[in-house]
Amino acid sequence: MELHNPTSEIYVPDGSPVDVALSRTTHLSVGAHQDDLEIMAFHGILECFGKSDRYFTGVTVTNGAGSPRADLYAHYTDEQMQTVRRLEQKKAAFVGDYAAHIFLDYTSGAVKDGANAHVVEDLKKVLAATRPQVIYTHNLADKHDTHVAVALRVIRALRELPADVRPQHLYGCEVWRNLDWLNDKDKVVFDVSAHENLATSLVGIFDSQICGGKRYDLATMGRRRANASYLESHATDVATSVIFGIDLTPLIKDPSLDLKEYIGGFINRFAQEVSGRLAKLS
Repeated sequence: MELHNPTSEIYVPDGSPVDVALSRTTHLSVGAHQDDLEIMAFHGILECFGKSDRYFTGVTVTNGAGSPRADLYAHYTDEQMQTVRRLEQKKAAFVGDYAAHIFLDYTSGAVKDGANAHVVEDLKKVLAATRPQVIYTHNLADKHDTHVAVALRVIRALRELPADVRPQHLYGCEVWRNLDWLNDKDKVVFDVSAHENLATSLVGIFDSQICGGKRYDLATMGRRRANASYLESHATDVATSVIFGIDLTPLIKDPSLDLKEYIGGFINRFAQEVSGRLAKLS
C-alpha cells in the first residue's frame, strides 16, 4: 500500500507481514493525533484485546507537530516532538495488542484543507486494505478543528468507496467535547469497565503530553467514570467506566444525507428536551 507522504509508516507490533496484519482487522479507529485513539476508541481496543478472531488497527492522520510542551519537553523542536510522539504511539500499539498502527503523517493544515484530496485517497487505501466491521473516529460536534476535519475526511472516503467495503458501524466519539449533552436515546453507550489497568496504561504512555502539561490520563479516566455514574439518575450504576458515541452510520449508508443537518438533529433534539422539561415544570 503506497501512501502519499514518504514519512508515512505502517507499524505491526507482532512482526506479521503488513498485508496479513491489515487484512485481519475487524475494528479500526481513525484519529487526528497520537493518543486520540486511546482516549476515544478504547471500546474497540478492548473488544479485540487478547482475542484470536478480532483485531484492532489504529490510524493517526497528523504528525504530532505543534503540540503544547513543558517540563522535560519544554525545549523540544517540532521535529523532536514528532519523533517522540510516534514512538509513544508505537508503545501504545504494542501494549494494546493492535494488529497494526498506520501513521499518515500529514500536517494539521493539510488535513483541514478540504481541497486536499491526498488525505481522503490515503484513507480509502487503508479502508480497502482493512475492511473493518466497525470504525471509531471523532464526532462532528467536537470543538477541535483538526478532529472535525478528520471525521469529515473519513466520511468522505467511506462514501466514495463501494458499499461492500463500508463498515457495519461508524461511530463518532469523545475527545475535545464530551457527549453527555446528547439525549439518552441518541447516545451510543460503550461500557469499557473491564481492564481498567489497560485503559490507564494506554493513556499514560503518552508522557510528552502528560508531563508536557496536559493530564489526559486523569481527565480521561474521570470522564469515563462520570459518564457511568451520571448516565441514569434513578438506577444504580451498572458500569464503572463508559464512553459515549454518536452513530454516524446513516451518513455512509445514505451519502445524500447532509452532514450539518444530521448533527443538527441531535442538537435540536437536545434543545427540545430542555425546553420541554422547563415548560412541563414551570
